[in-house]
Amino acid sequence: MAWGTGYIADVSDTTRQWSLGAKLALVGLPFLLLGLLTSALTLWVSSQLDGAAAAVNEAGRLRMQTVRIAWLAGRVEPAVLDAQVAAFDASLALLRNGAPERPLVVPWDDTVRARFAAVEAGWHAYRSQWPRGAAPAAIAAQEAATVDLVARIDALVHATEAHLARYTSLMHLLQLGLLMLGVIGAAVLVVTGYRFVVEPVVVLKQAIDRLHAGDLGVRVAIASRDEFGALADGFNDMAGKLQALYRNLEARVNEKTAELKDQRERLRTLYEVSTLVTHSSALAELAAGFVGQVRHAVHADAAALRWADDDSERFVMLASDGVPDALARDEHCIRSGDCHCGIAPGQQGARVIPMHALAGDGPLGCRHAGWSTVVTVPIRLKERLLGELDLFFHARYRLGDAERTLLDALTAHLASGIENLRVVALEKEAAVAQERGFIARELHDSIAQSLAFLKIQVQLMRDAMERGDRTAMAAVLAEIDLGVKESHGNVRELLLSFRTRTDPEDIEGALRTTLRKFEQQTGVPAELTLHGQGLPLAPDVQVQALHIVQEALSNVRKHAGASGVRLQVWRQPVWRFEVHDDGVGFDTRRDDRSETHVGLRIMAERAERLGARFSVESSPGRGTRVRLTLPPIVAASTAVATADATAAATADTAAIATVASPDATTH
Repeated sequence: MAWGTGYIADVSDTTRQWSLGAKLALVGLPFLLLGLLTSALTLWVSSQLDGAAAAVNEAGRLRMQTVRIAWLAGRVEPAVLDAQVAAFDASLALLRNGAPERPLVVPWDDTVRARFAAVEAGWHAYRSQWPRGAAPAAIAAQEAATVDLVARIDALVHATEAHLARYTSLMHLLQLGLLMLGVIGAAVLVVTGYRFVVEPVVVLKQAIDRLHAGDLGVRVAIASRDEFGALADGFNDMAGKLQALYRNLEARVNEKTAELKDQRERLRTLYEVSTLVTHSSALAELAAGFVGQVRHAVHADAAALRWADDDSERFVMLASDGVPDALARDEHCIRSGDCHCGIAPGQQGARVIPMHALAGDGPLGCRHAGWSTVVTVPIRLKERLLGELDLFFHARYRLGDAERTLLDALTAHLASGIENLRVVALEKEAAVAQERGFIARELHDSIAQSLAFLKIQVQLMRDAMERGDRTAMAAVLAEIDLGVKESHGNVRELLLSFRTRTDPEDIEGALRTTLRKFEQQTGVPAELTLHGQGLPLAPDVQVQALHIVQEALSNVRKHAGASGVRLQVWRQPVWRFEVHDDGVGFDTRRDDRSETHVGLRIMAERAERLGARFSVESSPGRGTRVRLTLPPIVAASTAVATADATAAATADTAAIATVASPDATTH
């Protein structure tokens, strides 16, 4: 059947159908076999021609050798003649046995065998009639025998050449047949290829062009069950599906567009909630923003966020959106089991509560608000129930898989955010407590001791006044004045330490500020030298190192009587700080330096908290060197809540600054 555009669907499957490869093989196989057979015959004839030609050449050599032997007889030494005779015998043996490696094959038949036997007989007769060492006259008698032997050799050559002629004719015939076979085979393959390949391809291309032009009703006739029949069947099936898809394409496009819009809204909600969780600094802000975002995402009429206590018995409303004020007040704190809100600890996943199906058993607040469906979503963190999210709908609502997944993801973000706020709050509290402890130790180790000294002097003043001893009163008053000045200096020094800020990138600025204020207070020149480059210190480590440097400078101011101070900082391979003065120094082996001992103890305690090495080198009249070596660090880390702790410390010390000195804040 010719190929066309009509659709033929009733082709019998019971009739044997050949595949395209089988058809082409069936057409080409006979020509292939004939070609192989002809080629094999041609090769065989060619080999026979080569062997016969070599045999003719070797037989012709026999004639030449016969003439040479006849001419050399009586003229050369017997040994030379014997060599020629041996060569003749070797040629005869070569013709008799053949030499496939040359190749050399005599085309034996009865005539050739008879003539070869005649040559051998003539050669034996020729040798028997020729006596060695004979006179020249006897040798001349062998000429007739020579002519006879040459004639026999010529007869052998003529018989072999006759075979050559027949082989040549057969070779020409086989070549002609091979040529004709190639032409006929090529013509047959062209015809069958056009019939079985080109025509179906052309029909398929025409159908594809019509389909591309918009004719979805085009079909291809299935004329066979070979590969092109399968292609035609597949094309018809594809065209049918395209036609069916085109009929409802607009509806499916609208459906997919709606799905993509919903997915985009869900992604936008996830992004906004993630942003809210990241940037919220207070629980109320986070809860209010989360409720609004979720209500908008699921198109709820109202939403409420409830937080559970440790036993999950009470649920407190943290935030609500769209919930009536009266209901929010009445249900600000509910017990688990009082109503359908308040998730039990064992509940997993979101739960849909059909309020319309509960009849009179539903909660009065929800029924009065007109809600038909309530969705409760548990908020969990590592299997621990933190609270629940309540969504209220006036209409009946069915929670789909996409919405369920979205709510689970949003509540997981919320749980992580609240947990982060809790952790940050705890860290802030710990940082403030730690800094307050530092302040308490500073006050105890410096101002408290000065105040205790002043208290003793006041008691001595009372005793002197009771005795009326003006000399003692003047001495005690001088001590009190000195103690007040010392306390005033200690307060100003503490304020200097508290107000010095660190840089998370480099401590150099804070060190220069500290040295500049030291020079302003004491008039003693101070020099800063930095060595090498290294990773910056974490802010909390900077604060402790800076306080140790400040305490060392305080000791210089109080006790050293120095004319110059040098601060050296090494940043590689580890951070090392050295404060060196040229003051009076002291004997480090003695332990009677009470005030100096207090300062050194404070510095040693700070170094111990850092895990650093602290040492003091000094001797009378040779100055003092204070060295702080920090442990190796991998990278600069950001201390948690350092800024908050500093702010809290500033607030705690503000009152101290006001009471201690009206002008202290100006330094």
